[in-house]
Amino acid sequence: MQGIKNIIFDLGGVILNIDYKRPQEEFRKLGVREVEKLYSKQNQVELFDLLETGKISEKEFVQKIKESSDLEISDSEIIAAWNSILLEFPLRRLQILQQLQLHYNIYLLSNTNEIHEKAFNEMLKVQCGYPSLALFFDRVYLSHRVGLRKPDPKIFELVLSENNLKKEETLFIDDSIQHIESASQLGIKTIHLKDNMTMEDDIFKAK
Repeated sequence: MQGIKNIIFDLGGVILNIDYKRPQEEFRKLGVREVEKLYSKQNQVELFDLLETGKISEKEFVQKIKESSDLEISDSEIIAAWNSILLEFPLRRLQILQQLQLHYNIYLLSNTNEIHEKAFNEMLKVQCGYPSLALFFDRVYLSHRVGLRKPDPKIFELVLSENNLKKEETLFIDDSIQHIESASQLGIKTIHLKDNMTMEDDIFKAK
């Protein structure tokens, strides 16, 4: 952490526990075909990219999923299947963010969508009483709000420029290697949170 003044966090897999396989399983139960080709940690079809960059609405997304199914599916069933990826916020991670706010500028940079944003903020409210994840950060960048998504270098450049951050003083933490590589190429310091690693056990350990 020597020389670091700013920390940019990914959300899913870093702060919020997620399970990429659960939506596949839930969509399969609903009769959606070739789920693995639609969405995975490494890849996703254009439909999900459009949702994550705010180019289609929740309603349009739901309709497209219905067209991929042989069955009559309700909107709520599709939303529930999509939100099944979201698990929980480990309390220790939220405590770490609060502690880091005292010493660093911290930012959230997440590929996400309006459906998940509503869901994870509601989870946080139920779990901890906080109305929004934004309370833990100096500024929040969500792909569906800014119209860009990782690993596009432009989204990293946006965070740096809007907050006058020096790349050599900035650390980016993410669980997806393609995002880490993109940030590294810009000169941002990075930590790749690999499988079975956590921010509380492997980065910000209690002394």
